[in-house]
Amino acid sequence: MQLPSLLRNIIIAAVSLSLLGMCVQASAQDVPSAQSTGAIETPAHRDARMAWWRAARFGMFIHWGLYSVPAGVWQGKDVDGIGEWILHNGRIPVADYKALAPQFNPTDFDADAWVSLAKAAGMKYIVITTKHHDGFAMFHSKVNPFNIYDATPFKRDPLKELAKACKKQGIKLGFYYSQDQDWTAPGGAALLGGHWDPKAQDGDFATYLKDKAIPQMQELLNNYKPFPAVIWFDTPTPDMTPELAGKILALLKDHPQIIWNNRLGGGDRGDTETPEQTIPANGFPGRDWETCMTINDTWGFKSKDTNFKSTETLLRNLIDIASKGGNYLLNVGPTSKGVIPQPEADRLLAIGAWLKVNGEAIYGTTASPFKKQMPWGRVTQKAGKLYLAVFDWPADGKLLLPISNSKISARLLASAAKLEAVSTPDGWQISLPPSAPDPIASVIEVDLDGPALPITPVSATQAPDGSIKLNADCAELSGVLHLENDPPNIGSWTQVGDSAVWTVKVTLPGSFKVSLNYALDPGSNGSEAVISSGGSSVSFDPVVTGAWSTYQDSDAHGLLNISSPGVVQISVAGKLKPGLGLMNLRGITLSPTRS
Repeated sequence: MQLPSLLRNIIIAAVSLSLLGMCVQASAQDVPSAQSTGAIETPAHRDARMAWWRAARFGMFIHWGLYSVPAGVWQGKDVDGIGEWILHNGRIPVADYKALAPQFNPTDFDADAWVSLAKAAGMKYIVITTKHHDGFAMFHSKVNPFNIYDATPFKRDPLKELAKACKKQGIKLGFYYSQDQDWTAPGGAALLGGHWDPKAQDGDFATYLKDKAIPQMQELLNNYKPFPAVIWFDTPTPDMTPELAGKILALLKDHPQIIWNNRLGGGDRGDTETPEQTIPANGFPGRDWETCMTINDTWGFKSKDTNFKSTETLLRNLIDIASKGGNYLLNVGPTSKGVIPQPEADRLLAIGAWLKVNGEAIYGTTASPFKKQMPWGRVTQKAGKLYLAVFDWPADGKLLLPISNSKISARLLASAAKLEAVSTPDGWQISLPPSAPDPIASVIEVDLDGPALPITPVSATQAPDGSIKLNADCAELSGVLHLENDPPNIGSWTQVGDSAVWTVKVTLPGSFKVSLNYALDPGSNGSEAVISSGGSSVSFDPVVTGAWSTYQDSDAHGLLNISSPGVVQISVAGKLKPGLGLMNLRGITLSPTRS
């Protein structure tokens, strides 16, 4: 969709810090988008405008364009990177790329089938690429002939057909538009190396906006009513000044119901944060947000990319995101014939089957009332209820819900079977059947006697043999640290001061050997980790394991002392050298020493 991952993340982080400010600190009462357009929007009006989007929780991203013709291969050679970046990464002459248009004839495209798939998957909205960075418009644009209607034998407007199908089936439709980067238009920006075909690409950015981008956005805003419901901008560059961004925002003021994201540039924060290919550890408190993610490794179709995420990973991602108050915009990359690849469709249908039974735990919910995730799964809440999505079914049949409410009732959402719940000092203990109703996530619906009253939960409980296991997905994370999946690990350990903290119930204090299960890429060796609890600490020098995905177990130096029983905190922080990452951490094991 955008940039190669490392450089993309650096650029997005820089833009976010310099242009968007401290978004995580923003109040829910902030209404920067409406203010940017010169309109006045009260918090109540904003809530009304955002209501459908907040309730939706799950949407389909579609990356489809001319890049689906080469599908990652140019002149018989594989081109590195994501499929829609082939023009840029292959440094293909613009004229040669444009010559692909007569080969683009997606006769198998069926708008009704695509929308039906989204609906069967439980998705509530669709966002499709109307023009990606290659400058090719996927609609009949009268502004520029480089579009699917005028430049190809297809002679149809897919957006018209999608708008009709979405209206018919009750799905919202949004448009992605690459406003800055345009590699085939004179003056269009090009990140990571800039222009490589000066005769075709060099020009004035403001003129490009005036002659192509802004008029095409006017077409998108006016020609597909009642849509778009969303405008999804992408890759802001330094070319997008506040003055130029204002010209685009002026278009939006006549469409007061539209929602747009934080990637316009020029200082505009938009309505939504857009973490890409990652799920932030704590979401974005006070801000609406949406994780966009691929099913395999590419956004646009790439014929040799068969590294598809499992249904379990994708579904648990959706649940995790909902538990943090966000939306999941999951991508499909159709072929040049207009077909969504079957492995992607299969996974979407499997997610839809789960949502058909358990959708009440996702749609219209808000973030978990707990500050950190439960060791057994995730929690959402809605209208006096908690929904407990259990990933790891307790072997002893006992599930602890750490709240101090005086009265609750619990049942399995799938079968409505009632479950016994007993109040304990640590919260409510719910008795479960021997086996999980669903192997990926089983949902327990809990009715409360009022707002949830969380008890600070423990991340881990000491085992009878005295050992303590600290899993990545049970830690409370600070800063830019976030939980990555496949397998769950704490990643993005690049910022001084960030830490992972576990709250642990200790019954057998003493001295412990500390072992870390971690991965480290050769390019990031040289930083130190400190594991501490109370006044005791041990150091750990990560060594290269081979790659960020190659995990090994290694011991820290010395012993960690926990002097007394009770609830303690165990933390990991990094002494980082500039430009280096600490590690990807899957977990820590504390093993008692024997005297």
